[in-house]
Amino acid sequence: MEVFIPHVDQIPYTLEPIGRKEPTVHDKAYFSIEPLRIGKRPSSHKLPVAALPLYGKEVFTVHRTKKRPAIIISEGGAEVASHLRIGKPKWQTSPTVIVVPYYGADEGYTRAGFNPEFIKRVQRCEYPQYVWDKLPISGSSESILRLDHLQPVGRHHDSVEFTKYILSAQAIAILDDWLEWLIEGEFSEDNALGGIRDDLLNLP
Repeated sequence: MEVFIPHVDQIPYTLEPIGRKEPTVHDKAYFSIEPLRIGKRPSSHKLPVAALPLYGKEVFTVHRTKKRPAIIISEGGAEVASHLRIGKPKWQTSPTVIVVPYYGADEGYTRAGFNPEFIKRVQRCEYPQYVWDKLPISGSSESILRLDHLQPVGRHHDSVEFTKYILSAQAIAILDDWLEWLIEGEFSEDNALGGIRDDLLNLP
């Protein structure tokens, strides 16, 4: 599948309404973009903008994003019955899929790429959060899957674009082992990836 994935910066940015284009027009406003620091108390004097409402202690966040290939890790669970959703905010029960995105590894005209030495280390399974791969699609000749970027995406045709490709049973088993390594920090006795990693790390 392909989906828009935001760049995850160490410090996110927030969109702050600072004034209206016209005093009596409530659906247009001027905004500033500022760092959103966890210790900073949200402004209590929010300028109301009809097109972008805020509730309670909510703030707007701003991200750079790009359409990327991704693997669906989970279909997101069962559908919630409609009578349980009536009168409640949509975010509480909106269906999602859990995805992990790929990033182009080699340098291109519009792509920074990764350090070649770093790519070699990823190919040898040095890090639990990175997986090297070659995808059967146009674009980068090699890609890196970032398991530490696992995230939910709205299960809607305007949010995700499905492709014809699926993982084999063997690939799913390896991915399951890799996620276990990332989450647990070590390999269990029946985790086959541990032995593969030892062999790769010992290559000359």
